[in-house]
Amino acid sequence: MHMKTGDEILALFGLKNYKPLSEEELVQFYNYKGKEAAEFLMLLDTLSQDGLIFKTKKGKYVLPEKLNLVVGTLSKHKKGFGFLIPDTDKDGDIFIGVRGINGAMHGDKAVVQLVTTRDRSRSREGEVVSILRRANTEIIGTLQAQKKYGFVIPEDKRISDDIFVEDTQFKGAESGDLVVVKITRWPVNGKNAEGKVVEIIGRSGDSGNAVKGLIRQYNLTEEYPHKALADADNIKPGITDEEIKGRRDLRDQVIITIDGADAKDLDDAVSVIKLPGGNYKLGVHIADVTHYVMEDSALDLEALNRGCSVYLIDKVIPMLPKTLSNGLCSLNPKVDRLTLSIEMEIDSQGRVISHDIFESIIRTTERMVYTDVSDILEHQDALLIEKYTGIYQELLLMAELAVILRSRREERGSIDFDFDESYITLNAEGIPTNVEISERRTANRLIEEFMLKANEVIAEAFFWMEAPFVYRVHEKPSTEKMAEFQKFILNFGYHLKGNPESIHTKALNEIIKQVVGKPEEHVISLVMLRSMKKAIYSTDCNGHFGLGVKYYCHFTSPIRRYPDLLIHRIIKETMSRGMNEKRVKEMKAKAELASRLASEKERIAEELEREVEKMKKAEYMAYHIGEIYAGIISGVVQSGFFVELTNTIEGMVRADSIMDDYYRFEPEKYRLVGDRSKKTYGIGDQVRIKVLRVDLENREIDFELTREK
Repeated sequence: MHMKTGDEILALFGLKNYKPLSEEELVQFYNYKGKEAAEFLMLLDTLSQDGLIFKTKKGKYVLPEKLNLVVGTLSKHKKGFGFLIPDTDKDGDIFIGVRGINGAMHGDKAVVQLVTTRDRSRSREGEVVSILRRANTEIIGTLQAQKKYGFVIPEDKRISDDIFVEDTQFKGAESGDLVVVKITRWPVNGKNAEGKVVEIIGRSGDSGNAVKGLIRQYNLTEEYPHKALADADNIKPGITDEEIKGRRDLRDQVIITIDGADAKDLDDAVSVIKLPGGNYKLGVHIADVTHYVMEDSALDLEALNRGCSVYLIDKVIPMLPKTLSNGLCSLNPKVDRLTLSIEMEIDSQGRVISHDIFESIIRTTERMVYTDVSDILEHQDALLIEKYTGIYQELLLMAELAVILRSRREERGSIDFDFDESYITLNAEGIPTNVEISERRTANRLIEEFMLKANEVIAEAFFWMEAPFVYRVHEKPSTEKMAEFQKFILNFGYHLKGNPESIHTKALNEIIKQVVGKPEEHVISLVMLRSMKKAIYSTDCNGHFGLGVKYYCHFTSPIRRYPDLLIHRIIKETMSRGMNEKRVKEMKAKAELASRLASEKERIAEELEREVEKMKKAEYMAYHIGEIYAGIISGVVQSGFFVELTNTIEGMVRADSIMDDYYRFEPEKYRLVGDRSKKTYGIGDQVRIKVLRVDLENREIDFELTREK
């Protein structure tokens, strides 16, 4: 007998039955017996746990919508109310009042009963009737201790529930300490959740507690499992003759690294020469991390779990222990290093004529930094040219080739967002002393072009080999998002060429060129970026929309990204001995797992990096209350508008703080309009503001408009 799938069971309820059915009735309906009946009941239970079928108090099953129920994830506000974000319902989020929360906490997967309201203009409302899955079994927060008990105040302000802790469960923690509390009893009937302290992250008054708390909140750690560290410690330094055997020796070539001045994990090096016929030979040489990280070792599994390195201003949570990331695998100057190289012959039009991928050994000639190389190429700095006279001609060749590659990329419509990124300087205590724009100069762009070309060529080569692989995929934006973007830019007098259903990167790139240097440049670029889908890792080669290429991967950073490490392993195995059918199947499964995990970990890393940056910017502005700055309106909402300063710091001017008129929000035009004066404040407008207040706890900065100079 054919065992029914979950979809078939759902179809039974959705199409044939409108009344709840018990387990017995369902088993009889399908005529299951013995083992099949048991498996069927397990499937029913799984569907119920996932919220696809609802089990009533009387033990009957029914689709949630038949009982006016909606399943989703609760997003809770610090004031106690929340919104249910439905899993499948397309009618929008559901408001949950404080009285309807019923013990649910932020992030919980819950079932909500819709309720009718008299005010039809409001969004749908409901109350939580069941909690399917708890999001937080452990909470990070500050202990506020009394004599016999205490409360842990969560760092994540969306978790508005303080956790009650008896003094016997403090486990050595004192008032003011940053701790991890494990929940032992969930909130019910208005009572607080209860828990016990299981870890002390930092003592009261310790500098860096806030960042430590965020790291722990995102389930990241700077510590490595003992077995992973043992793997790293057991790797012997130095390179033996046996390890060199079979590798191409490039130690006599001029090969350099170009990185930030404070970078320690140098995983890519480059070389360029001019060939007799006038073509260029570009070499991209990447640290051979897989030589040291054995497949399925504890070290490899930990790297897979981490997915990527995380960069938090003055702190790095590396994917690999520092003995590897900053040591054996880092292409430090004038020392032998094992690498995986790709050499490409490129003509004067930027076309790749041929390529060669091979294992190599290199000895980098110089460890260069972006600022020095840029000063040489942009300003012909005489002192630096003299200092690096041995590689000066190679630097000129690199700059020449980078311009050719960039021109070819622009011709095909590759989108190049040139956003200002912030560079935050911290003192020894972790206090921000300066926030400025991080420079993206000639040398930065040069390395970007070389890495982009290597990634593209590698991806295409292995696509045609039909090998298991991990691609970097960026799908086309949705028609709806492009239609919204087109409507948005019309407010500024711009028109997006082509049909939103089949938009081409060239059309978007044309808009970017048109807004260069205009007040609205930043906001239009930002809205365009937000209109696009996020790039992910995938075993399917579905192209990279933003770059305008069909084949793309991440090959150049195996020290800090697991997909790069995995495809190095695939490349080396394919080139050396090939893969049989069994091995191909195994590597495909590993590539699928790595793609999923790396995509998830990348999002987490980006969120954490963004939160730490917001925290430090808020701390910085706390020292500048009352000061006046020029800025540009970067966003408009019902309650006011956001202003971005020239140093990238963003704060809010609240509508009720503008005293000359009453301002109404016009969402379709992204602006506030005064009732009496008709004065407008819209995206792209330049304003002068005074720093009014800073809420360090919520990382929020408030500005007020001013005419002062």
